[in-house]
Amino acid sequence: MTVVPVYLDYAATTPLDARVAARMREVQTTAYFNPASNHAAGRQSAAVVLHAARQLGALLNVEPATLIWTSGATESNNLAILGVAKQRAHRGKHLITMRTEHKAVVDVFRALEKQGFDVTWLPPDREGRVSLATVESALRDDTQLVSIMHINNETGVVQDIEGIGKLCRPRGIIFHVDGAQSVGKVPLDLGSLPIDMMSMTAHKFYGPKGIGALFLADGTPLEPQMFGGGQQRRLRPGTLPVDLIAGFGEAAAAAAQTMDDDLAKLVALKNQLWVGIRDIDGVQLNSPETGGYPGILNVGVADIEGESLLLALEPLCVATGSACNSQSQEPSYVLRALGRTDPEAQSAIRFSLGRQSQQAEIDYAISSYRAAVEKLRALAPGAAV
Repeated sequence: MTVVPVYLDYAATTPLDARVAARMREVQTTAYFNPASNHAAGRQSAAVVLHAARQLGALLNVEPATLIWTSGATESNNLAILGVAKQRAHRGKHLITMRTEHKAVVDVFRALEKQGFDVTWLPPDREGRVSLATVESALRDDTQLVSIMHINNETGVVQDIEGIGKLCRPRGIIFHVDGAQSVGKVPLDLGSLPIDMMSMTAHKFYGPKGIGALFLADGTPLEPQMFGGGQQRRLRPGTLPVDLIAGFGEAAAAAAQTMDDDLAKLVALKNQLWVGIRDIDGVQLNSPETGGYPGILNVGVADIEGESLLLALEPLCVATGSACNSQSQEPSYVLRALGRTDPEAQSAIRFSLGRQSQQAEIDYAISSYRAAVEKLRALAPGAAV
């Protein structure tokens, strides 16, 4: 008998929206050509790419020409951080980021440290936020790049990217934002925000995997990290995947229509979930109490190990942390940076909700979580008989 999973891991990836799938099938059968080709079929595919750029640009309030297509947010982060750091190295080698960034940012900065760059790793407060005073105190005359995630993928904490950008721009410091968890989920006006670069990916908001983008504000210096063609202003060469790009654009168009309703729904569902488990003895909230993204709720519970809890919760699909670290038994470095002990971090479960989440699924998650905690505590050495 096939067990139907209950999916509450939308921060890892989202199901493909039906409108997106339909658009991709249409393009695959009518315009699946090389958009760089100088003939009628190529121009047809180029028009599809431009239309998708306009759809994404409309969502973010930017011109299509400011968007560079990539394979996803990981590549966008690499292109942005490496491209700016190396292009401006002659002016200074000081860079700033946070201890709680995604691995796709952390590992890039670790690599740059090995190449002689000086990286300041900003600490968060207990809820995961970095204060503007902390950022400002870290800025130096030789600072060339600041990279801060907008919405944290493990806890849902939201950083003040507008305030940070206002600190950087007058000083001529490039400001990069990892927007993988925010683009298509919360309102973003990149046309007015003081942000120079933002990374994004389609599969975090109901688009296809394998396609992302980098917003690059006019005049932002960037050194290419790939070579082999003249596509995309030589900043990211390679034949463009027309169907994936069309799906990205359609996901952006759908997000523009449904975002307000999506957010209102997530607020209600997250509150339902937290109310249903907050009275468990020893439960600890790892997400911010207020002001966080409503699609993510991270909780821990005393004396319970997260991996055991994860197995006990099946077929409920949740996570112990970031999907990119799911094979590691190490406690979350994000939660440790928030001051959690190793046992506290190892007990964490991340529930992440999305557009298709339903009240009945939240009820199931509540009952499953409560039952699993009770069961594992009863099995623990020293439990009352």
